[in-house]
Amino acid sequence: MDDPLEGLTEQQLEAVTHAGGPLLIVAGAGTGKTTVLTRRVAHLIRSGAAKSSEVLALTFTDKAAQEMQGRIDELLPLGSADTTVCTFHSFGDRILRQYALEIGLAQDYRMLDDTGQVLFLRRFLFDLPLQRLRPLGNPTTHLRALKSHFSKLKEECIEPATYLAWAEQLHKAAQGLPAAMEQAELQWEMARCYDAYQQLLAREGRCDFSDLVYRPLQLLRHHPHILQRVQRQFRYILVDEFQDTNGSQFELVRLLAAEHRNLSVVGDDDQSIYAFRGAAIGNILSFLEHYPDARQVVLTHNYRSLQPILEASYTLIQANNPGRLEVINQIDKRLRAARTDLIPLDPEAIELHRFETVSEEAEAVARRIAEWSQQHELGFDSFALLVRNNNDAS
Repeated sequence: MDDPLEGLTEQQLEAVTHAGGPLLIVAGAGTGKTTVLTRRVAHLIRSGAAKSSEVLALTFTDKAAQEMQGRIDELLPLGSADTTVCTFHSFGDRILRQYALEIGLAQDYRMLDDTGQVLFLRRFLFDLPLQRLRPLGNPTTHLRALKSHFSKLKEECIEPATYLAWAEQLHKAAQGLPAAMEQAELQWEMARCYDAYQQLLAREGRCDFSDLVYRPLQLLRHHPHILQRVQRQFRYILVDEFQDTNGSQFELVRLLAAEHRNLSVVGDDDQSIYAFRGAAIGNILSFLEHYPDARQVVLTHNYRSLQPILEASYTLIQANNPGRLEVINQIDKRLRAARTDLIPLDPEAIELHRFETVSEEAEAVARRIAEWSQQHELGFDSFALLVRNNNDAS
């Protein structure tokens, strides 16, 4: 059983041993964020600050959750690692299965994937209050657009009643304005369809993927006794890849942490690339507004790359200023290479080469790999190639 505090940098140690209250860990690429998260969980338990059952760690993929759980298990005595480490959607599913009856949902509800959602909408097409939006031909494309719209609403924790009230106000304000009225009627129809869709899901004992966060959020919002029970169960909450959370996910963890405020989030706004999936970078940018007393720890020791790569990356990312956390929170996010064993491989600056054809580029890359392999006595499995698309890789 390893010591959770062994081998940590000063910054990592500060994050791992943070006593309580909100904590924002700004972790640049390759700075050991998973190490910090798992060590923090282990330290909380081994120091007696929390029982293992009182810790909830949320991430985005099953693979990441399994890796995190495995590393926590190695740091804790045998039989004591019953922390809840899972994805947001797995956690939401647990809450729904436990309290489904409170919101009129069968405990044995069935999940709808993307295709299942479209088929579900098609099956109940004439139960939806469609007029302007009623498809005249093949409805699949139409219904996919509706499905996507409903998912975005749930990702931003917008309930049907809220959408209906907003659409009604829009309709009143558009009186006497033909163009505005047309848009208002469209929104009013979509709001009624959203309401009807949610009622149909409940009636048929179904949930879609977005429901796994949206419905637990509704449950906790409208049932204070359940919220209190869950809050007291999970006294410490940790969130990985916080820059990828959407509105509903952030609202969920804010509700869960409202009583004890022991919320630790790890993220990096410069690594936010999932806006197309509903991620709201504003969550990490505004964390200190929601928690002005939060401690902020910045991890800057990079364990992956040479300094020239880090410097070039830092120069490029400055183009996103002033909307970056570094500017907003007035912190230094410049990464520093921590692995001295990489320096002999290539201490030179990054090179840029232009080629007329793809074959010329491929030959030059192969030649350079062969030279480096011989020069540094490296196997070919020590090299990685990044290409724009799969066709370039073949």
